[in-house]
Amino acid sequence: IMSCASCTTNAIVPPLKAMADEYGVLRGHVETVHSFTNDQNLLDNYHNSDRRGRSAPLNMVITETGAASAVAKALPDLKAKITGSSIRVPVPDVSIAILNLQLARETTREEVLDHLRDVSLTSPLKRQIDFISAPDAVSSDFIGSRHASIVDAGATKVEGDNAILYLWYDNEFGYSCQVVRVVQHVSGVEYPTFPAPAV
Repeated sequence: IMSCASCTTNAIVPPLKAMADEYGVLRGHVETVHSFTNDQNLLDNYHNSDRRGRSAPLNMVITETGAASAVAKALPDLKAKITGSSIRVPVPDVSIAILNLQLARETTREEVLDHLRDVSLTSPLKRQIDFISAPDAVSSDFIGSRHASIVDAGATKVEGDNAILYLWYDNEFGYSCQVVRVVQHVSGVEYPTFPAPAV
């Protein structure tokens, strides 16, 4: 039995790997501002989770996310180093994960952005991570994105060993594309991409 985890796990694991490989990650917290889902009620009604029983299209709802604990299954070195929580908001699609990391060494915003841009263009993660620098980007711009996550360069903050990444993701279609990539990998199906991944 295989699991592709959740849309949020898929959104944060590739950038976490990119950051951990380059800088080391001592600890971090992910806060996801997540579009509402069919697990929530349209009108106030009974739900196993009290807050999720409140009307999804009319409220912001603080809730939990299993994404932080699932990170350890993909990146064992980060076990018990990442915490997480979620706010469900009244939009139907596209979410954003705010990843607040304490790195193992100091760096600069420019260095982090150059690294993540390079990862999105030339690494084996390029089909999973996208990179944008548009100053006017908003959630609806990412509806239909095939990437697991899109790094928002303009929102990125770095101070010493602290890095805060804003990662957009289409929690429906982007996640579905990620599941297809997993099936292709398990099946041995490969499609050529350009430029070819660096070895």
